[in-house]
Amino acid sequence: MPLAPLPAPAPAATSAARPVLWTPKRVLVTASAAAEPHGRAILQRLAAAGVEDVTLLPGDRLPSSRGADERATYALAKSTLAVVTSPAGKRTPVPIPPSADFSFPLAEGCPGHCQYCYLAGSLSGPPITRVYADLPRILAGLDAVVGTGTVTTGTAARGHEGTTFEASCYTDPLAIEHLTGSLAATITHFGTHDFGGDVQLRLTTKYDAVQPLLDLPHGGRTRIRSSVNVAGVERFEGGTARVAARLAALGRLARAGYPVGLTIAPIMPVDGWRERYAELLDAAAAELAGAAGLDLTVECITHRFTPKSKDVQLGWYPRTKLDLEESTRARKRGKFGAVKFVYDAATMRELRSWFEAELERRLPAARRLYWT
Repeated sequence: MPLAPLPAPAPAATSAARPVLWTPKRVLVTASAAAEPHGRAILQRLAAAGVEDVTLLPGDRLPSSRGADERATYALAKSTLAVVTSPAGKRTPVPIPPSADFSFPLAEGCPGHCQYCYLAGSLSGPPITRVYADLPRILAGLDAVVGTGTVTTGTAARGHEGTTFEASCYTDPLAIEHLTGSLAATITHFGTHDFGGDVQLRLTTKYDAVQPLLDLPHGGRTRIRSSVNVAGVERFEGGTARVAARLAALGRLARAGYPVGLTIAPIMPVDGWRERYAELLDAAAAELAGAAGLDLTVECITHRFTPKSKDVQLGWYPRTKLDLEESTRARKRGKFGAVKFVYDAATMRELRSWFEAELERRLPAARRLYWT
């Protein structure tokens, strides 16, 4: 299945509104990835972005990214981009409630430095960002599951979304789009391909470089959500675009006809949280005002962590001020027995009731999808 031609990398902005773009210090390209047409297109984009340290490996094994200690390993891995091909097991769409029917991977890993990062407990090994060069093969596997999901497909509340596919479960696709072109190619595929049923591509981002996406033939089949928070939490989100820039980018996407969303996450009851989150909702409303046919959703996710993610996060950020105190949290077990620490019931009720009331008041056009 050929992909639509990739748009050229956007020229560097010259105004004060320059988007946040990540430049890896080193790039590793496996032999199989270099043989893929999309892999070769990524190499061209890396050259155009001025990335100089690009190593074409003789095989498909990545060299070690281990440093002298955990912090050194983290620093090396976070500055590395690996262009690889997807393992067969990664190409099978996986159910991903409550967000979407299925997830599928454009990449794994993220160049951001969010101290609460949930990927810390989800991915194994050093946190290298891996991009998949066999994108056509991944996209070709989506047709088989159209119409078979349980989160949106056939449901009364969200059935009009069709079969939904989450592309940001293990990465931030916009963070690396200027280097890969994978997101633009995927949006174009969803907008133009005959899936044999209604579909929607979904992704969440903390970045703002949306200009190359605005004129794509998205056909209203891609919902881009901005992950947003207040200043007391934003300070934990190193290496990302500022929230004001994310909201401005979301407004541009809405005016380009995209369905859009707010992912308010992770919600934390920081000092003055009511006033701060009220200001955030008002800022979002202001940026989205005037967007014709606005299709806006909101997802609310409170802060939680697992014993594994806590250990990894403290290894990466030993001086973090992030609240990881287990004694003040409620212990929650998943259906397979996995433990996570969430806010106690009283705090959750207070947060939820406030957000439900204020979202209705400040963003009445928004459709609230879930609270967790």
